[in-house]
Amino acid sequence: MTISENDGKYLLKIARKAIEDMINKNVKIDIPQDCPEHLKEDLGVFCTINENSELRGCIGYPEPIKPLISALIDVAISAATADPRFPVLKNEELEKINLEITVLTKPELIDVLESSEYPEKINLGEDGLIIKKGFNSGLLLPQVATEFNMGKEEFLSHTCLKAGLYPDTWKKDSNIEIFKFQGEIFKE
Repeated sequence: MTISENDGKYLLKIARKAIEDMINKNVKIDIPQDCPEHLKEDLGVFCTINENSELRGCIGYPEPIKPLISALIDVAISAATADPRFPVLKNEELEKINLEITVLTKPELIDVLESSEYPEKINLGEDGLIIKKGFNSGLLLPQVATEFNMGKEEFLSHTCLKAGLYPDTWKKDSNIEIFKFQGEIFKE
């Protein structure tokens, strides 16, 4: 998967329009007529909203369950209106926010014989993580590890916490599944 810089700019423009039309008109935009065919491939995607360099919303589809352009419209609107950590974005905030889109590869299971092998199978700054155990699931995007200066074990522990698990679950529980994925990041 390679999304060009021009594709990234296009996706950012569509994400912003989706957010603005939902906030100002309560309307979900349609897939644009001019959408390139290759942006209709099923891919995972996250939309992150930052305001004054602080997180203001982040929602995504980790799995490639629908066409990228459709998924992007969904997650952009959800990041602005449905992230339970934040109030709904207001019209007066629109000019203060910056969008970041991360287009994901399909997650792949990290196969290990012993939990001590997990850190060596992760490339910090390149790999994002998904940890699953039963009904619990947590995801951290690839850029999180570098933005917060995390080491590999810390990245694994924080992904466990995001899943609602103990931070050392990745070391002690053989019933856990850990997946990695990569992402292409585009910022306004």
